[in-house]
Parts: sequence; structure tokens; C-alpha cells
Amino acid sequence: MLKNLSQVWDLDSIFPGGSESPQLEEHIKQVATDVKELEQLIPAGDDQAQWQVLVEKVQDIASRLRQAGAYIGCLTAQDTKDTKAKLLSGRLRQLSAALGSVMTTVEERLLQMDDVVWAGLLETPAFKPIAFPLDEMRQRAREKMSAIQEKLATDLSIDGYHGWSELYNIITGRMVIPWTVDGKDVEYSVGQFSNLFSDSDADVRARAGEKWEEAWEREEELCAGALNHLAGFRLNLYKHRGWDSVHKEPLDINRMQAETLAAMWEAIEENKGVFVEYLQRKKKLLGLEKLTWFDVSAPLGRVGKRYTYDEAANFVVEHLQSVSPRMGEFVTEAFKKRWVEAENRGHKRAGAFCTSLPSTKETRVFMTFMGTPDNVSTLAHELGHAFHQHVMTDLPVLAQRYAMNVAETASTFNELVVADAALAKADNKEERISLLAAKVDNSISFFMDIHARFIFETNFYAERRQGPVSAERLNELMMQAQKQAFCDALDVWHPHFWCSKLHFYITGVPFYNFPYTFGYLFSYGIYAMAKNGGADFEQKYINLLRDTGSMRVEDLARQHLGVDLTKKDFWQQAVSMAAADAREFLELTQ
Repeated sequence: MLKNLSQVWDLDSIFPGGSESPQLEEHIKQVATDVKELEQLIPAGDDQAQWQVLVEKVQDIASRLRQAGAYIGCLTAQDTKDTKAKLLSGRLRQLSAALGSVMTTVEERLLQMDDVVWAGLLETPAFKPIAFPLDEMRQRAREKMSAIQEKLATDLSIDGYHGWSELYNIITGRMVIPWTVDGKDVEYSVGQFSNLFSDSDADVRARAGEKWEEAWEREEELCAGALNHLAGFRLNLYKHRGWDSVHKEPLDINRMQAETLAAMWEAIEENKGVFVEYLQRKKKLLGLEKLTWFDVSAPLGRVGKRYTYDEAANFVVEHLQSVSPRMGEFVTEAFKKRWVEAENRGHKRAGAFCTSLPSTKETRVFMTFMGTPDNVSTLAHELGHAFHQHVMTDLPVLAQRYAMNVAETASTFNELVVADAALAKADNKEERISLLAAKVDNSISFFMDIHARFIFETNFYAERRQGPVSAERLNELMMQAQKQAFCDALDVWHPHFWCSKLHFYITGVPFYNFPYTFGYLFSYGIYAMAKNGGADFEQKYINLLRDTGSMRVEDLARQHLGVDLTKKDFWQQAVSMAAADAREFLELTQ
């Protein structure tokens, strides 16, 4: 039993002193020196030993750069007013760009290598464990501009592309939204305020929704500027690379085929009817005249209870332990070692994340815990990411780089485990209804909310090709996407969602949406394996996670699950499992 857990993470064990840490400063300087010297190590010929030295050095630098970047990311997330940390973040972006420029030269050199020589190199003991990411790097280089153009684009992206993303972070970091708690006026950060949408009081959600919209409307011009420039940079880069589809880069990054994405959305769209029925029933049970965007995740019954942090931690550990003792042990240690930042305080960044620290083989989880059931789910979700990274720490750095869609597999798997374990322990019909509602709300998030994001971005980029899109038009595009994705099931929409959702402004992964839905449904296949796999499930699961950095997703699914992701069958089966919860809910609430 975990007791008296700290809700503030331990960062001093990584680099003591925060943004003023002398150790961090020395670490960054050494990485900068090594990046400058790296180009000198690029072999002029095909000598295996020279290439081995280069690849080992690249992985070492990438690991240390990631270590510093993750730490600084934690600093800026825990305190959006940490000016020094923001400056350090800028230095890291410059270092990353410098490393990217060197890697462009490496890619150019790899393209010059004879195919037979290259194939032989990948079969050697030193390169075989990282053959997939290396070959992927070479293949992607073929589809880019010349090395000198790619380097220029990378350099310009620091103050252009990534700069607009940073501007958005500044906007959201300084935002405060007024609220009243127990008769006292308070100012919530956007991270704190967003928790109000899980409140069991409909009036609280309604007032919060109005204030939320008002707050983002005040910032819409700045946000529209940032979003337009981010999209403009991408579209120009794609044009010069000869890429026609805005989906090409996110599909490549996620190592998946367009046929897989199409099959997934098709299965979802054909099965939305039961979820529309669910939303109408929920509206009735909540006693609402109008079902708003902010009511979609509203709790029903006992699921609206509040949790202490210790209760949430023990709840998560208990249920994860039941399917994987190793995961339960790892999560317990993460809490004890203070790898989780959960304190509810001001000036924290919105949202939640898990970040990896490869040099020390650790992770850190960030969130704002306010005792809601959704917070408990978020805790399980982020710790799934942490376990995924944990089982890969002994692999070469290049083999640890898994795509976002499979990164979401372990996290959403954890959510399913925790939700179903709670359902199995339901004492009565009312409790089961409440727990089912919480689970179906998750499905709606992945099938409808995220679908709306995907539709919005696809349509936005189509219009952005013709020129900048106004804030007013962005609101219209957002509402159109929401109405289509939710099949007009709501009465009040969230037109400024394109403002409030951080994911639209992340430069590292374009279309930061459909991978969540992929991971959710993919995890259903793994969950079925957990139920039927017997005593060897844990090792099978770990083997699958370890291979996520060394395969395309279609090959991963074929080898570990025996399914074809380009066909609708797998997705239909997974969606049907989620739909069964909605049908049971409808039966129990007749």
C-alpha cells in the first residue's frame, strides 16, 4: 500500500539546481562540442569500422541531447514563468537543428553507398540490431530535397517553424481564467481550469464552458497567426520536397500505410450509431436540455467521486499488477521514486505527458491532479508510456524510437485494464452504469473527438494552400468538423477548440490526432490477447513493445497479433468490443 506520496516530482536527481544547474550547463556545452566535431567522423568510404564509430557517436549524442531536452521540458512544464528554462529550450532547439544538419550530410553519404554494400553492412553484428531505423533513414532521405536545401530548411525552422510553436506555449503559459471557489475569486491556469469539465455539476460545466470560450476568443488572433504560419511552413516544405499529401509526413512518422488509416476510419464511421444513442441517453440521464461539448465527459453517478492522490496511485497499481506483475512493480517504483508531477498549483503547463531520460534510464510523468476519475485515467495512461520506455532501455538508442501511434498502445491498454478491473468489482447496477459510462466516454473521445481533429486539420490544410485562414473561418471549420465527427449528436459546440488544443501547435509530429485512435483500437487487440493469452501474456506483451521501434505497424501487427491492419476486419472487431460497452449501457438504462 502506497502512503503519503509526494505529488511533486524529483528533478534534482537528474540535474540539481533547476534551470540554474551548473551540471546542466556543462552537459549542454559538452553536447554542443560533440555535435560540432561529429561531421568530421563521417566516413568518406564504406569502411565498416568507421561507420560503426559514427553510428555509436550519433546515438550517444542523441541520448544526451534527449536527456537535456526532457529535463528542460519538465522545467518549463512545471513553471511556465521559468524564463531561464525557456532560454535553455531555445539553445536545445539550436543544438537539435545542428545535429539535424549533420544527419542530413550522413543521409547524403548513405545514398551514395552501393545498395549491395549497404545490405551487407546491415547484416553485420554491430548494425543488425538497428538495421530497420538505419534503412528507414536512408529510404526517407531519397524523398527529401538536396542536402544543402534540407540543411537550410532545418536552420530556418528554429526561428520560424518551431518559433511559432513556442509563441503558442507563451500565450497559453501566461493565460489565467477567473473562477470562484467557496466564495473566493481565484485565477486558474488553463491546465487547472480544464479539470472543471469533469465536474459532476452541470451548472459548473456550463459556466466553465462559457468562460473557456471567452478566454480563447480573446487569444484567437494570436493563435490563428501561429497556426497559419506553422501550416504555411509545412506546406512550403512539402512543395519543395515534391510531396502532394499533407498526410504523407504523419503516415511516414507513424510507419503506417494510408490504407491502414482509411480502414480504421471506415470501421469507426460505420459504427457510430450506437455512440450517438449513448450520447442522447446520457443527455437524458444528466437531466440536460442541451448537451454541450463540455458535457461529453461529464461523470454519471459514483464515477463522479473524488480521489486522493494516494487512492488514485493504489487503484492504478492494483489493477495493472493483475495483468503484468512487472508493470505493477515498475509503476510502484515510479511513485516511490517521485517520477510523477501531479500537484495542483498555478503556472503549470496544460495537459499531461510522459518524457524519457535515456542517459539515466528513467522517465518522468507530468499532470495536474485534482481528484477526478479522469485524472486517475490520465495517471494510468501516462504510466503506460513510462512502462513502454522502461522495457526498451537496454536496446540501442536508434531501436528505441517508436512512432506515436504505437506509443499510445501501452497507455491506452492501461486505461482499458483499469476501467475493466473496476467494472468487474462493481457492487450494484448503478455503479456498473457509472463505470460503463466512463469507459464509453473514452471511446467517444477516440472515435468522435479525435476524428473531429483529423477532419479539421485535413480541411484546414486544404484551405491554407490558398492563403492564410482567418480566425472566424477556423471557428467555422472546427464546428463543421465537430458536427460531422459527432453526427450532429450535440447541441452546443466548441468553435475555439483549434485554439485550446495544444496538439495542433506541436511541430515534432504533424496531425497529432489519429495515432491516439490507432493506439486505442490496437490496444484492444492486445487486451484480447491479455484475456486469452494465459501465463505467457506478459512476455508476449513486452516483446511486442520492444519491437515497436524496429518495425512498421503492419508488420508489428502481423507478427505479434496475426492480423492485417490494411483490412477493415481487425478494426471492425476492435470497434465492436468498444461498442459492446455502449450497448450494455443502453440496456441497463432503459
